Amino acid sequence: MKYSEKISNRLNDLLTKTYDAEKGYKLAQDKVDNPTVKKFLADKVQQRYNFGHELKREIQTYGELPDKGGSTKGDLHRTWMNLSASLSSNSTERILEEVERGEKASLEEYNEILKDDNMELAPTTQEILIKHRNQIESALNNARIYEEAIS
Repeated sequence: MKYSEKISNRLNDLLTKTYDAEKGYKLAQDKVDNPTVKKFLADKVQQRYNFGHELKREIQTYGELPDKGGSTKGDLHRTWMNLSASLSSNSTERILEEVERGEKASLEEYNEILKDDNMELAPTTQEILIKHRNQIESALNNARIYEEAIS
């Protein structure tokens, strides 16, 4: 497998998970009543939309095609979020727990790519991934703060 294809495959994996996160945040935003948490979730929808466009452009710079949709695993996670929110007495808290879980997984994914010694990233790719990772880490911290505030 050539270098550009290998990098693009990894970036496409991130792109698919970004689509999943954007859809998950939209779902979560519809499920909460707390205006502050709703705004936080709306900001994350926009953030992931922006991540998607940045990843697509980067994939195209390698001469490859970006993926166009989310994953089945993401669909299952959103179904679980729906069920959990409908059964939980404090659905906002439960949704924030799911946000944390998703953000932790995203953080691991980004760190894995950034620390992969077998993958020498172009400076632009590395810069994008570090920026995304840092914003995900910030979202994770904010979700924890919101969860503690409402529990």
